[in-house]
Amino acid sequence: MKIGIVGAGIAGPCLAYWLQRAGHELTLIEQAPGFRTGGYVIDFWGVGYDVAERMGLIGAVRERSYAVDEVRLMKASGHAASTLSAEVFRRLTHGRYTSLARGDLAEVIFNSVRDKVETLFGESVVAVDNAGAHVDVLLSGGASRGFDLLVGADGLHSQVRQLVWGDQDGFERPLGYHVAAFSIEGYPYRDERIYVTYAEPGLSVSRFAMRKGRSVFLLVFADSLFALPEPHDTATRKSALRTVFGACGWETPGILHALDDTDEIYFDRVSQSCVPSWSKGRTVLLGDAAACPSLLAGEGAGLAMTEAYVLAGELHDARGDIPLALAAYETRLRSFVTDKQKSARAFASSFAPKTVFGIWLRNVATKLMVFPPIADLLVGASVKDALELPDYTI
Repeated sequence: MKIGIVGAGIAGPCLAYWLQRAGHELTLIEQAPGFRTGGYVIDFWGVGYDVAERMGLIGAVRERSYAVDEVRLMKASGHAASTLSAEVFRRLTHGRYTSLARGDLAEVIFNSVRDKVETLFGESVVAVDNAGAHVDVLLSGGASRGFDLLVGADGLHSQVRQLVWGDQDGFERPLGYHVAAFSIEGYPYRDERIYVTYAEPGLSVSRFAMRKGRSVFLLVFADSLFALPEPHDTATRKSALRTVFGACGWETPGILHALDDTDEIYFDRVSQSCVPSWSKGRTVLLGDAAACPSLLAGEGAGLAMTEAYVLAGELHDARGDIPLALAAYETRLRSFVTDKQKSARAFASSFAPKTVFGIWLRNVATKLMVFPPIADLLVGASVKDALELPDYTI
């Protein structure tokens, strides 16, 4: 089949990997002018880790990874309020756990198909005719393309979803927070292999030391502290962060000053995608476009890879029966992903507790996780995936 995949992040190239093995003719369509690496640090485990192994990529993933020793929760004085050994997560996942920049994981996957599929950078889909036996799309550059199947793997704010399913507001569940991330070279404080984080009510500021002298920062804040219009360019994003975090303690003044050294800031609502049906006609949604668990869930990349593997496998097993394949893809994964979204909603507030008591409670709970039974109780369910991957003969 001729299959168009919109989005060259993690879900899209992962799907392309499996589909090209089955002999399909693929086109990746990516709005960005080129491939982007780096980005904020994610934890990688579970069924996504299993998919990476089946792709033969886990070695390359490990080469890009960071061996995190601990999470350190800070006081305003600069002293640690609590620490959590990363060994807790390695124990719960039987060592099948690592951390790396999201863009680096995406690049490892993209490199596996770089020379095997057509990729159109700097293009987006502006119109979709999904009514017949084929899907016809109009690209932003003016060209038209026809496909047997169109896949929207273009993220939380999916353009494909808006064009085919309708207004975005009906498919987004905000979790009450915004998040920003950026990286710079030369930040003076570096705690190698330690994720360092500080919280005030409704605010969280975190940093992590990357290779080549770079540091990445993650800032989370409650929507109740943000009354400004949604910023859409670098200058207004910097201004918004300085307004929201201007009175925050610890290293925050220096981190806000470091904004001067970057021209690229990720800034978005913390939301989930909730779509009644993941497919419509010959168009199907994948990854965050279908069921984003939220950036704060910690497993979005792995879930996207799992969805890509299952979608490719069901298309292969259905032998050209696209409606059958799309229905089987959703049936196999819907309840699993819904449970992950539910867990993420419960977990999101721990990133930026909205009260002094909430921060104190989080710090105490973190200290107690040195005891395995308590760690199992508090985070065990969130890192264990109740899904056995099918063995497709692709």
